Amino acid sequence: MSAAVIVMVILLLVFLFMKVPVFIAVFGASAAYFIMTPKTNIMVFAQQAITGTEGISLLAIPFFVAAGALMNYTGVTRRIMNFCKVVTGRMHGGLAQVNVLLSTLMGGLSGSALADAAMEAKMLVPEMERGGFSKPFSAVVTAASSMITPLIPPGICLILYGCIANISIGKLFVAGVGPGVLLCVSMMLLVSRISKKRGYGSIRKEKMTGKMFFGSLKPAFLPLMLPIIIIGGIRIGVFTATEAGSVAIMYALLLGILYRELSWKDFLKAVQETLITTSSILLIVAAASTFSWVLTKEQLPQRLTAWMIEHIHNKWVFLVAVDVFLIIVGMFIEGNASMIILVPLFAPVAAAYGIDPIHFAVMFIFANMIGAFTPPMGTLMFVVCSVTKCGTKDFIKEAVPFYLLCALDLAFLTFVPFYSTFLVRLIFGA
Repeated sequence: MSAAVIVMVILLLVFLFMKVPVFIAVFGASAAYFIMTPKTNIMVFAQQAITGTEGISLLAIPFFVAAGALMNYTGVTRRIMNFCKVVTGRMHGGLAQVNVLLSTLMGGLSGSALADAAMEAKMLVPEMERGGFSKPFSAVVTAASSMITPLIPPGICLILYGCIANISIGKLFVAGVGPGVLLCVSMMLLVSRISKKRGYGSIRKEKMTGKMFFGSLKPAFLPLMLPIIIIGGIRIGVFTATEAGSVAIMYALLLGILYRELSWKDFLKAVQETLITTSSILLIVAAASTFSWVLTKEQLPQRLTAWMIEHIHNKWVFLVAVDVFLIIVGMFIEGNASMIILVPLFAPVAAAYGIDPIHFAVMFIFANMIGAFTPPMGTLMFVVCSVTKCGTKDFIKEAVPFYLLCALDLAFLTFVPFYSTFLVRLIFGA
């Protein structure tokens, strides 16, 4: 490894620990490499930054971000939340169960863990506190459940991973459903156990009737159909994963017209949110593109592959090592940034071990999310704590059972590849 690469990596870590914006940190570290290697044409730096954002598949990001933003202004969130209240109303910890189920169902609309965490921290945590839940428990449930969102189609992480690793985004959308349901069910069981022990009550005592269920499902039915429309349309070849984003926007606008809740002012707000969110993501993509070019030029992925295959002879040991590494990295670096940097390194190694790329992608994304939920600098933890004004010390203490649950779920997704791939094989074939 050359001195320029060592300096580049050290600078990147220093910038990130100094909380410099991620795209500036990556751009700055990459620029240092070009400065220290005069033989490398500096024009490549600019070219890679531009070409890195020109992939057609990346168009899915602004499309789905826009669809999610529009959905938030059409009353969709309220309708889905009312449906969740009816379904989970008799369970122990009713409002906490609503929190988990809402994150799962909203994953098909927002696609972003941070967006979901911020939204539910504003909407549900105050309501949970009024219902007798402690603030730390409410905050932890909100942050933990938001980890489900990136795995439910059309998660932004699934799109980015597919673009970086050159894997079918449609297949990743399908692959995320099973793990997303696993996390939802396991978290609801844990919430029920804790709520029963602490005496956190249910929303109602009476049984759910068919009239109650279908009465709440009717307003939420059309929004809940979006993931099915997306996956179904991709599978039968009506549109690609990228084109599905534009379909989602038209669907969101149609719901806005149908529900008569999308004003012109709200539409402009949704456009503004889309521009800001998309710009922040693509700036990181552009910066990471230059960084990845340097890694490829220096043949670091190939060297890492050779070293791991020489020293780690078991693919399961490799997967566990990747899990631990990703959790540690996720504690300090924002999820999209770490994924853009690390996928080009680890995906070729996983392929060399004969690991199914769909299985590895799902495991990779969830391990990354656990890091974002974990101190000292997990982004999910900080977003929820900043919105709810919950102390990080209280948050960490309350989150211990959820950390153990995440470890068990990650172990299951790591050692049972079939669970991540069976739906893909069922729908798309072997």
